[in-house]
Amino acid sequence: MRIIPIDTVDAPELADYTRLTDVALRRALEPAGGLYLAESTKVIRRALAAGHIPRSVLLHERWLPDLEPLLEDFPDVPVYVGSEESLEELTGFHLHRGALAAMHRPELPALEDVLAGASRVVVLEDIVDHTNVGAAFRAVAGLGADAVLVSPRCADPLYRRSVRVSMGTVLQVPWTRIGDWADAAPRLHDAGFHLAALALSDDAVSLDEFAADPPQKIAIVMGAEGDGLSRRALSVADTVVTIPMAHGIDSLNVASAAAVALYALRVPPTAGEMQPFGADA
Repeated sequence: MRIIPIDTVDAPELADYTRLTDVALRRALEPAGGLYLAESTKVIRRALAAGHIPRSVLLHERWLPDLEPLLEDFPDVPVYVGSEESLEELTGFHLHRGALAAMHRPELPALEDVLAGASRVVVLEDIVDHTNVGAAFRAVAGLGADAVLVSPRCADPLYRRSVRVSMGTVLQVPWTRIGDWADAAPRLHDAGFHLAALALSDDAVSLDEFAADPPQKIAIVMGAEGDGLSRRALSVADTVVTIPMAHGIDSLNVASAAAVALYALRVPPTAGEMQPFGADA
């Protein structure tokens, strides 16, 4: 490995790792710079297995043996090594998950490519909490759905917290961004998808009823925390679906709701399909 000791945290080559706890800064810096941060050796392994390319790595010396086999194919990638104190000063938090890797952000695929062969997808409209985005991806991976679509204003699935909460599944589950509903809805319909909006509505059908005879292809549309789905999303939906609730509770956390809906609408896996997207890669 190309190991470079950290002499000063102000070195320009370390700019990818500065102020990682500043969410507003990272939201602007990472997509514009064509990068995302993979945190922990497990997530880095999954990123590499997905074909993503590292541009540098940051870690404490004791984690070098764990990273060495992962980086055998990338001998020219700089590996910055520092003390716990210098790493915390640089990043803004205690680096206790082994390592960070600045990865080149992959180009998003076309919507039609993501939908090809899919029968169950989740659409996240304007979800602002990175934790919820990551948890939704984990539900999609764990429950055997095929892809995630995110709206223009949805939080970045490749933000560090999203990646971590998803257990790295955002690097495995096919996903892309969609345009506004005027563009996205016709394209989903053209691909044969029934748009099922999870929302409270007077004309909603229960999830049990909808799951009793589900369409062959379903796009489960999930709305933002608090406000729920936009009027535009509801207007293009083929069916509004609600999860029956008890004890006066009217809704679930968006990631929990996605998991419930995905389980109810799951397509039974065939032999050998119980670990989608190379879950242990």
